[in-house]
Amino acid sequence: MKRRIAALALLFLPALASAQVPAIPGAVQGNRGINPPPLLKEGATIETWSPELPSDAPLFKEQTRAPYHASAPFKITTLTDQMHAPWAIAFLPDGKILVTERLPGALRIISPDGKMAPPVTGVAAVSASREFGLLDVVLDPNFRRNHRIFFTFFETRPRQPGPGITNSNTYVARAVLDEATNSVRDVTVIFRTMPAWPSERLGAKTGGRMTFGRDGNLLVVIGDRDDNPQQTVPDWLSAQKLDNDLGKIIRITPDGAPAPDNPFVKTAGARPEIWSYGHRSPQGLVFAPDGKLWEAELGPRGGDEVNVIAKGRNYGWPLITHGIDYPGTLISNGLTHRDGLEQPVYYWDPSRDPSGIAWHDGKLFPQWRGSLFVAMLNGKFLDRLTIRNGKVMAEEPLLTDLGSRIRHVAEGPDGAVYVLTDTGGSSMADDTPIGSKLLKLTPK
Repeated sequence: MKRRIAALALLFLPALASAQVPAIPGAVQGNRGINPPPLLKEGATIETWSPELPSDAPLFKEQTRAPYHASAPFKITTLTDQMHAPWAIAFLPDGKILVTERLPGALRIISPDGKMAPPVTGVAAVSASREFGLLDVVLDPNFRRNHRIFFTFFETRPRQPGPGITNSNTYVARAVLDEATNSVRDVTVIFRTMPAWPSERLGAKTGGRMTFGRDGNLLVVIGDRDDNPQQTVPDWLSAQKLDNDLGKIIRITPDGAPAPDNPFVKTAGARPEIWSYGHRSPQGLVFAPDGKLWEAELGPRGGDEVNVIAKGRNYGWPLITHGIDYPGTLISNGLTHRDGLEQPVYYWDPSRDPSGIAWHDGKLFPQWRGSLFVAMLNGKFLDRLTIRNGKVMAEEPLLTDLGSRIRHVAEGPDGAVYVLTDTGGSSMADDTPIGSKLLKLTPK
């Protein structure tokens, strides 16, 4: 009850709660640049830069800058290097691999040897907009029987005033996959997050990663979409308000209805689909073998996080953060902790831009059993976190020599680790770069 009362009180917080203050002495001015490569020295932290917030300190020893520990050698097999901005991986029962391409919104079936079929037809039936982007894809828990898939997407809707400003947000759809015809049918949008948001950057901070719980309900992460060009101060507090889906993790049934036992179903003025709130730009979501839900999200400059998600909890953004704003200014007066707000299990400072995450159960790599893998975009490596008793005890950046943004990671049914690299691209046009890869890691 106390948490609900506190949540409702946050609905009335003034916008000044996230206002900026003068630059921090010693902070680097300007936007975040390319961070230095990780230091791979046994027993030392991988970071060579000081924290973005000079006064920052972890609340417990294992919360940041874990020691580097090298583990198992591995072999890299490139299954394909001919994709546009891939975003997600799902594995079909026959051994084939589903991969989404964010831009220009395509779903592809790739064979185990890397042969890539043309884009699956019928996916774009969810949107009348040419500017349509595809995000995550997951199989229905009963896929062998119903051949149903779920996917997230965003679209743009022109609005006034001015060119380049559109309404968009992240939506959830389902469809029946027909491998024989390389198509989907019965395509239905089951959930539209609210509100549709004006944005100048196509698909910025969309969230969209999702996973099924053991109870058959679907959890989906949604970013706070704070790049509204009509506001002089970003509306970061949307993540703290329960009357919208921005900066939230939502939990819905396979039909798109709010799960009936969600924490705010009976809270006046709250969106009943909300499961947790106070998130900035969540990018990764996965259940651990013990049933706990883990999430990764991008912070501002510094403060990228890994969290364990619990029902109804507030994860703090923007009231607390271990980072600073891009111009080098404080956020919420530099508060890093506050009673009633959840702390990350682990955070990176300077930022490494975490994306997709996955657990490894050690079928092929016993040394990796119980590891949480985190794909890093700006960091340009695949991070392996050694987890013991819910804390990060060691860190091992992998694939550092590729120099590539890592978008997603997944463990295959064969026990191999599959990785998507991302050459980037922010345009819906055909000039989105080709060259992103699907890699397979196996023991050397």
